[in-house]
Amino acid sequence: LSAVLLSGCGGRKYIRLPAGSIVLALGDSLTAGVGAPRHADYPSRLAEMTGLQVINGGVSGDTSAQALARLPGLLQPKPGLALVCIGGNDFLRRIGEDETRANIGRILQTLQTASVSAVLVAEPHFTIGALVSSLSDHPLYGDLAETYRVPLLDSAWSEILGKRELHSDQIHANDEGYRLFAEKAADFLHKQGFFQP
Repeated sequence: LSAVLLSGCGGRKYIRLPAGSIVLALGDSLTAGVGAPRHADYPSRLAEMTGLQVINGGVSGDTSAQALARLPGLLQPKPGLALVCIGGNDFLRRIGEDETRANIGRILQTLQTASVSAVLVAEPHFTIGALVSSLSDHPLYGDLAETYRVPLLDSAWSEILGKRELHSDQIHANDEGYRLFAEKAADFLHKQGFFQP
């Protein structure tokens, strides 16, 4: 499942996951669904939209180091794909960027060693601009996606959390925000070739 095919236009298209395939959503509170009703988290919505079995591996407050430590236990049964959405708590706690970068890199390496395809999801870089609801992705995600040659779902969380009507507090989405993220994720996975609607 981790193999890739070259598309006619020169981009990479990934082998389609069979219906019902296991997808691991590894992350923090944005994956866990903090701020939304039960079963309104993005993994639950994504499962409904795609027919994939999306396992919510999100833990509120998790740092990249904690997610890395949890990862081996989440790989049984082995998923066909992992969505890696982690790092926001590192930024909020001012953990060194080198440490965060190394931890996320080890997560991607662990998945690749286990022959699990990965999608990296960018999280916002909370800066002065965040005070006026102008969020942007932390640049380390683009670097990591290029280094480990994994697709990057970028701008989605920055766009959603930058709109007051889509978040429950300054750093978490609401019901509508999680629904919109799931739509963006489903569209991204479709364009990458992971599933057909």
